[in-house]
Amino acid sequence: MLQGHQTWVFTNKPTILATATVGGPFEAEGPLAEDFDLLHGDLWLGQDSYEKAEKKMMEEACEMAIEKAGLQKQNIQFYLSGDLMNQIISSSFCARTMGIPYLGLFGACSSSMEGLALGALLINSGAANYVVCSTASHNASVEKQFRYPTEYGAQKPPTAQWTVTGAGAAVLSSKGNGPRVTAATIGRVIDMGISDPYNMGAAMAPAAVDTITAHFRDLNVSAADYDLIATGDLGRVGYDIARDLFAKHNIAMPDKKYVDCGLMIYSPDQPVMSGGSGCGCSATVTYGHLLNRMKRGELQKILIVATGALLSPLSYQQKETIPCIAHAVVIEADR
Repeated sequence: MLQGHQTWVFTNKPTILATATVGGPFEAEGPLAEDFDLLHGDLWLGQDSYEKAEKKMMEEACEMAIEKAGLQKQNIQFYLSGDLMNQIISSSFCARTMGIPYLGLFGACSSSMEGLALGALLINSGAANYVVCSTASHNASVEKQFRYPTEYGAQKPPTAQWTVTGAGAAVLSSKGNGPRVTAATIGRVIDMGISDPYNMGAAMAPAAVDTITAHFRDLNVSAADYDLIATGDLGRVGYDIARDLFAKHNIAMPDKKYVDCGLMIYSPDQPVMSGGSGCGCSATVTYGHLLNRMKRGELQKILIVATGALLSPLSYQQKETIPCIAHAVVIEADR
């Protein structure tokens, strides 16, 4: 199953039985609104804190995905999830509600593909028959974790990104019909010395390129082998840096094949500075928009490379730089 240095090839090709995505009011104004299963009209979701609202979104996504798969919670062997809250409380408290054996993950915004890769590993090895993978982020809860509270009204520079209010969940199975997870490349931690939390795209871009380079090397493939390659949430700044790095390393990456979830989820008219970010960014775009395109026959094989900045308020206060990571997962249409 291990091919090359850091890539798994899943010979049993775990099936994505069902997915579900939930978004907030700002996402409802974006170009991908129709690809969400559920959109909320306010950030509170009827809760008394933004953190509880984030947890509720994650619960909604998981419950809808399980229902769409025709299963019940007791059918699921393991639940894998991560988020951006301190001690991943959204995931842990969601697991409390779900009552499913739980593995908590932290890969920052790379958690969506980290969970999908590990879930596929469990299914492929026979360690589980059904696994749920999820992640979520909330603009008002995450912004005060890593930047300033939105209520503070601090002016943001053009390099900053807008945290997506959204949750995504996927049900993986050893059988059934649906898109297949066929390979995954686990990334290395890359730190290029950037310490500005308002410039996450620049910090994460080298990690994305490093993982894509490793994926191509391990599997002896290129961009030509994919219909689409999507990074998680580099935004405009990180996307442009990634393109420059591809050129520097002589990696052919056609413009039409390389996209970024942070640039897709919002329209140019929305005031998102460099684009979208957050755990919910790559999760909702992949589990909603991209898999819907695959189901319509528009895409046959895609590579999703979710990126994460592994900083915390504590590391920032101690003037640490920002270590970053990216995990890549190959999803293919069921044939």
